[in-house]
Amino acid sequence: MKQWSKLTSCALIALAIGAGLSGCGDKSHDSKASQSLVSVNGKEITVHQLNEELARANVQPAQKDQASKQILNALVDRQLLEQAALKAKVDRDPNVMQAIERAKSQIIAQAYLQGKVANISKPETAEIENFYKQNPALFAERKLVEMEQLLVDSRHINDEFKSSLSNFKTLQEVATWLDSKGIQYDRGEVARSVAELPPQISERLKDARKGQLFVIGMGPRTMLVLMDSVRESPVSLTDAIPQIEQTLLNKKRKDVGDAELAKLRSEAKIEYFDKNMMSVEASKPHVGEGVEKGNAATASDDIARGVSGLK
Repeated sequence: MKQWSKLTSCALIALAIGAGLSGCGDKSHDSKASQSLVSVNGKEITVHQLNEELARANVQPAQKDQASKQILNALVDRQLLEQAALKAKVDRDPNVMQAIERAKSQIIAQAYLQGKVANISKPETAEIENFYKQNPALFAERKLVEMEQLLVDSRHINDEFKSSLSNFKTLQEVATWLDSKGIQYDRGEVARSVAELPPQISERLKDARKGQLFVIGMGPRTMLVLMDSVRESPVSLTDAIPQIEQTLLNKKRKDVGDAELAKLRSEAKIEYFDKNMMSVEASKPHVGEGVEKGNAATASDDIARGVSGLK
């Protein structure tokens, strides 16, 4: 569906640019003024469209020439498909129309929010230093854990598996047993900062010994972990600055976005026709609004049941 909205946008841009660049007859003037790269059944594809696609693809300068030809060819194909779709009145299909409206709504809403956070200043040196000091586990006292892991569908963690687990000393033995039972699994090696691991994993690793095999339930999937090592891996303030700066900047943007949404909600008249569809956040009273306690409690209970199913 996303593709249809892009196709429609491209068609409008091409038409607008084509109308503005209609010629005069002076070849030198035309070549200077025209930004058209190719015409597809009279519809122009411009250098601006190509540059936008190059930017979206994050093409490196060294690859620009080759990528430009490939992307321009893809734009020609897209233009042909759009023209064929318009001829077949695909743009009048209810599903396509709905997708276009949804994409339009998302683009406008995102543009508004981006405008609100665009001028947020980067964190100051003092902010960065405070964050570094307040999070020693992430930086100055960082510990790196290296481990092997197997991920298995939790439905296979039955009594037979549990009784066999005590006999396994390596993940290879576990993998061999799973293979014999025809049970699929994912296997890999990971190295992560202990502080960045999910709580259910980092807690188990605190008392884990090298070569120890243990099982961690993660809802629909179960992780079998064999710890190889835990070693000190500190990060200096200098090396951490880019990461901290981005983290703080993201938080500022989120805070501004949340504040803007809260303001808009407080100023709006929002009426839920089906009270059971109210989320916990939506059920909180805003300025000028009242909330029925029973409905708020029902929504809260529903969310609580959903969360408990993930533990």
